[in-house]
Order: sequence, then C-alpha cells, then structure tokens
Amino acid sequence: MTILMLGLGLFFAIHFFAVMGGGVRASLIEKLGKGPYRGLYSLLAAGSFYLIYLGWTGTIPEAVYTPAAGAFHVTPVFVLLGFVLFFASRAPTNIKRFIRHPQLMGVSFWAAGHLLANGEQRSLLLFGSFLIWAQLMIVVTNRRDGAWQKPERQPVVKDIITVTIGVVLFVGFIMIHEWLIGVRPMM
Repeated sequence: MTILMLGLGLFFAIHFFAVMGGGVRASLIEKLGKGPYRGLYSLLAAGSFYLIYLGWTGTIPEAVYTPAAGAFHVTPVFVLLGFVLFFASRAPTNIKRFIRHPQLMGVSFWAAGHLLANGEQRSLLLFGSFLIWAQLMIVVTNRRDGAWQKPERQPVVKDIITVTIGVVLFVGFIMIHEWLIGVRPMM
C-alpha cells in the first residue's frame, strides 16, 4: 500500500504544482525550456501512474465496507460519463458551456462510480483520493482563473463526435480492464 500512496502523492504533487506553482513553475520553464519542462512533467506523471499501478496490483484487498446491493450497476454509467467528460475537455464542444472543468468532473464521476462498487481499502484510497483531488483542483483552478468565461456555442456534431469517442474508448477499456487492472468489470 506504501507504493500506491507514493504514486498518488507524486501524481497529486505534480498536478497541484502545475496549477499553484506560479513563479517557481515559470522560472523552471525559463531555465529548462518549455519542451524539456513538459518532458520532465510527463516523465513524472508516467512514473506516478506506474507506482499507482504497482501499488494497486501489489496490495491484497481487505474489505472496509460492503457496497450497497446493486450499486455496481451504476458504476458503468458513472465511468462512461467520466470518459466522455474527460475527453470533452480538449475538444471544442457545448459540454464546456455547461461544465467549467469537464476533465476534473470526469475524474470525479469515474472515482465516485468505482467507490460505489468497491469497498476494499485500496479502492477507498485510490478512488477516494482521486475524488477529493479532482474537487480540490476545481476550487484551486477557479480561484486562480477568476470568473468563468463560457466558450462560444459549437455545432452539435462536435458534441456527437466527442460523445462517440468517449463511448468507444469506454468500451475498449472495458475490454482490457481485467487484463490491465486484474479486475473484471461489469460483473
């Protein structure tokens, strides 16, 4: 479980630094250059995911709570919403006219859905911390950026494309979930 905590700590630290680092971040970019900074950031993010993966798969699950009967039926809906919102953040869609931070809300839906279906300590740590982190990032980012400027209206076809991509990626991930994570979803 220590490796899982280290991975989560690294992931959250680099993401909070990117939002709150201000002058330190700017001087680091100036010293290293934008490309090398992004490369270092990506390397640290990939390393954090690897530690999270090792920590998750290396932790023997122990029950903390019993999920409500049938709650796992809601999980795929939450995770699908999470996928769509996650990918909507980088696309010009009308979704961003209604949700200021679709990527962070996507992470929140993904995490909440998993907490409904999983009651062991590694799930509580992983998904609970991601849910808290995403909500904190929304607050911190809103404070940093000030008043929300809603984006321009987009053609509906862009929403349809974004939702389709989210659904396709969701289905694809469901197909490799057991192989990659070691847990069979939708059972």
